[in-house]
Amino acid sequence: MHQVRLAGLTVDTRHAIGGERVASTGTFESVSPIDGAVLAHIARGGAVEVDAAVQAARAAFPAWRDLGPRGRGELLHRLADLVEANLEPLATLETLDNGSLLRSHRRGVMPRVAMNIRFFADWAVDRLRHEVWQTRGHDNTISWDPSGVAALITPWNAPLMLATWKIGPALAAGDTVVLKPAEWTPLTASVFADLANEAGIPPGVVNVVQGFGAEAGAALVAHPGIARISFTGSVPTAKAIARAAAENLTPVSFELGGKSPLIVTDDADLELAVELAIEQYDNAGQVCLSGTRLLVHEAVAESFAARFAEKAAAIVQGDPRDEATQIGPQIHRIHLDRIAGFVERATAAGARVVVGGGPNEQLGGLYYRPTLLADARPGSEILTTEVFGPVLTMQTFAGDEEAVELANGTEYGLAAVVVCGDRERARALTKNLVAGTIWVNCFFVRDLAAPFGGSKKSGIGREGGTWSFDFYADVKNTVYAPTGWKD
Repeated sequence: MHQVRLAGLTVDTRHAIGGERVASTGTFESVSPIDGAVLAHIARGGAVEVDAAVQAARAAFPAWRDLGPRGRGELLHRLADLVEANLEPLATLETLDNGSLLRSHRRGVMPRVAMNIRFFADWAVDRLRHEVWQTRGHDNTISWDPSGVAALITPWNAPLMLATWKIGPALAAGDTVVLKPAEWTPLTASVFADLANEAGIPPGVVNVVQGFGAEAGAALVAHPGIARISFTGSVPTAKAIARAAAENLTPVSFELGGKSPLIVTDDADLELAVELAIEQYDNAGQVCLSGTRLLVHEAVAESFAARFAEKAAAIVQGDPRDEATQIGPQIHRIHLDRIAGFVERATAAGARVVVGGGPNEQLGGLYYRPTLLADARPGSEILTTEVFGPVLTMQTFAGDEEAVELANGTEYGLAAVVVCGDRERARALTKNLVAGTIWVNCFFVRDLAAPFGGSKKSGIGREGGTWSFDFYADVKNTVYAPTGWKD
């Protein structure tokens, strides 16, 4: 009753709390976006289950903390090994649950899950240090002390990978965790909890509470036993979390999406520019970093648009389990309708459809055609609000200062892409772009050692490398005097 067999894996639909499985009186459905099939009925948690998970995590914290980086690292490497041993079924299960391409899960996303865990385990052992320096002959020594229980709330677009982007550094830092996965994609988080047990990670170190944001999520972020809150999702939800966190002065880390620009200058390699622009449809546009606003120099705009339309028309959309598919479905009917609403309002206000413009009638279901809109009114919704779907807009500019002004003309500042033929010009363009990550003549090149996060309403804080430990740990300076020692 509490277990289902999917993709060759046994998935327990109950919460994982203190090394045990805990049921709830209520459940909710996990539905595949591929064909609408009900995959499982998931335990629907709330304040009671959250409190039990936090208490279990608090009880497990001292022993986990005292293992030290090397002791924790050995167990985390075992966990990464188990992820790799189960890579194929995990990839298939994730595709069933969230509709992303199976080939992407196999080749990139699931290997990254194991990499996230190993990277931060090794960083804690090998790289987490600061040189000692002196103040009037006194030694300053820096340490990163485990802070307690970390509440992790993760999204549905890359469920397990983004969960381990938080779990990896939190556990490596010595924290214990309570994970609340997105209600649309809970399945791989449940399997991950079993893998953590199998790896020998002590009970209570990794806890998973399933449920809705207004119930389980709200109870988790308001809990006084939480030491850190890390959330990836929408700005309105982040504001609610920030209000709850303020009551307990709990530190928060937010990654909140964006409305990123992709700038194409008049000396850019147009084939490269079009190729990078087409990449913004990756994961059916459900990527926070996507450069959805194409800002193209007016001298090359016509040529760019023609080449883009030709390539976009050739995109293969369909079942994400098919190796030939390039774009799969949207995650949920609610989300598909939201995307359609943006496009309908934009075209009603005068925007012109260059490519796509609506659902894929041949496929039906949750498939929305790759779309490009032009001539949208400056400052309009479609140019300023995140759609989080396969919908791009195109604007033109006459000079680089105008390009930067357009690029910075939203409340977001997560990422930017610049396609340019001159290095010095590219440096001048990027200097004043407001974004946490900028790619020049490339896209989605990510290093776990680099800082990741957004400016303005795209988030609070930076993670990656030591920046992750700065958040999940209590950074401490101990000052040693040169005198007073008996030796």
